Amino acid sequence: MDKFEIIKASILERLRNELPKNLYYHCREHTEDVLDAAINIAGKEGVTEHELFLLKTAAIFHDTGFLIVHRGHEEHSCIVARETLPEFGLPTDEINQVCEMIMATKLPQNPHCKLAEILCDADLDYLGRDDFFTIGNTLFDEMMDFRFIKNEKEWNRLQLKFLENHSYFTQTSIKSRTAKKLEHLEKIREIVEGYDKEGN
Repeated sequence: MDKFEIIKASILERLRNELPKNLYYHCREHTEDVLDAAINIAGKEGVTEHELFLLKTAAIFHDTGFLIVHRGHEEHSCIVARETLPEFGLPTDEINQVCEMIMATKLPQNPHCKLAEILCDADLDYLGRDDFFTIGNTLFDEMMDFRFIKNEKEWNRLQLKFLENHSYFTQTSIKSRTAKKLEHLEKIREIVEGYDKEGN
């Protein structure tokens, strides 16, 4: 088993056992989904083998902060990474790169390098996929449970604003995800316009 597979197995086990049960969206499956998307995008963006290792490591750690807090989880994900990765032999400069990628995913996303752009796009890959509404419903349930939103109307207005302001960074995601994302945007816009017509 290579170094990343050992890291992955360790972190996924922690996420499986220690994450709060009401993280319906920010769950272990989300981390695995982001990892898969990152690998897929990286394969088309021409990253090196070592860059891919760092990217995959950032993907597997990017939501570990939810083990500690909900708001501000990115900073805490970096704390977990800095506490954990030396055990796997990563030097400080590589851990810094991993944390730079993780921090880039904080909304509004702000990547400053190619690997961070890939991770940001992987984190929101579902916006341009067929399972957008299925995955979105898990985020709705989570936000309702944490009382970040009050109802479905507030949720759809939030989604509309988010989709209107979101753009992918990599050419891979721009080409493969933007068209479908715009379809979802139009559907949500129609729903919100319905609210407005009803005076809600």
